[in-house]
Amino acid sequence: MIRSGKATPFWKMGIFCIRLNYETPKNVQSIVVGIDPGSKREAFTIKSCSSTYLNIQTNAIIGIKNKILSRKFARRCRRFRKTPYRICRRNRKRSDNWIPPSIKARWDFKINLVKKLKKIYPITNIIIEDVKAKSHKEEKNWNKSFSPLQTGKNYAYKQFRELGSFTLIYGFDTAKFRDKYGLTKIYEKLSDKFEAHCVDSWCIANSIYEGKLDNKEILRAIPIMFYKRQLHVFNFVKGGRRKNFGGTRSLGFKRGSFIKHPKYGIAIIGGTRCGKLTLWCPKTKKRLTKVAKPEDCKFLSYNNMWFINETNNKVGEMD
Repeated sequence: MIRSGKATPFWKMGIFCIRLNYETPKNVQSIVVGIDPGSKREAFTIKSCSSTYLNIQTNAIIGIKNKILSRKFARRCRRFRKTPYRICRRNRKRSDNWIPPSIKARWDFKINLVKKLKKIYPITNIIIEDVKAKSHKEEKNWNKSFSPLQTGKNYAYKQFRELGSFTLIYGFDTAKFRDKYGLTKIYEKLSDKFEAHCVDSWCIANSIYEGKLDNKEILRAIPIMFYKRQLHVFNFVKGGRRKNFGGTRSLGFKRGSFIKHPKYGIAIIGGTRCGKLTLWCPKTKKRLTKVAKPEDCKFLSYNNMWFINETNNKVGEMD
C-alpha cells in the first residue's frame, strides 16, 4: 500500500503506522480502553466487540519523591557556597488543589499514555478500576496516609472525562467478570505474564464491549527516566571541580528519540560526549556505539518509553 501510494507511513510512540490516502466508509466501530492501575505495574487493554487489539503492561512511575528530596538538598547546599542558587522564599501556603509531585507524575503518565493511544486508535470510551479507601473524620494523619492511587484520582478523572466517555468500575466487579469468563489471576505483581495484570484490564474493557479473548500478547512499555539538567554533579571530580550533569538534548536531538543510522539501523538517542552521540538498541536495550556522528542520524520519532513485545521478546512493530 505504501509503494502504490495508497498509504503514507509515519511513526507514533515508536510504533510504525500507516495513514490511508483514500476515502473509507464512515462507520467506525467503538473502541474502549480498560485501565488497571497499580503501585508497581499497570495494565491497559484496547478492544472492541470484535477483537482485542492491544494489551499494554507498564511500570508505574516511582522515585519522584527521592528526586525532590535530592533537589531540595542540593539547593540548600548551594546557599552556603559562592554559586548561583534560587533565592530562599517564605513557606507559601499550598492550595486545596495541590497534588504531591510523586502522585501527580503517576496519574499524568496514565493520562498522557491514553492521549497517545487515541492518536493511533479511535478510542471512544475509557473505563478504569476505581480505588477507594476509608477515611476517618477523627484521625487527620490517617486521611493523609492514603494510597498514592487514591490521592489525586479526582484530578485524573477530570482529565479522562475530557478525552471521551468515562466509566468507573470497582475491584469486586472485576473479580466477578474474571469468574464469569473463567479467567484466573496470578498474584506475582512483578510478572510479565498476561494473567498478572492485563487479565484485569481486559475484563474491565470487556465489561463495556463484550467479546472473546482472542489476544494475550503483551506489549511492555517501560518509561525512560531522563536525568534532567543539573547545575553540576553532587560529588567533586579530580581537581576539586564539579562537572555538569544531566539534560534531555544531545547535539540537537531529544534523548530517547528514534533515529535511523546507516550502520546500526533503527536506534535510540542517548547521551553525548566530545561531539559524538551514544546510540542504544531498542530491542536489546544495549549500547551500540558512543561515537555516532549527528549528521549520519536521520530523525524518525520522539519517544520516552521502551516498547518490548513479551511474546517474542521483540519491540512491537519496530521492524
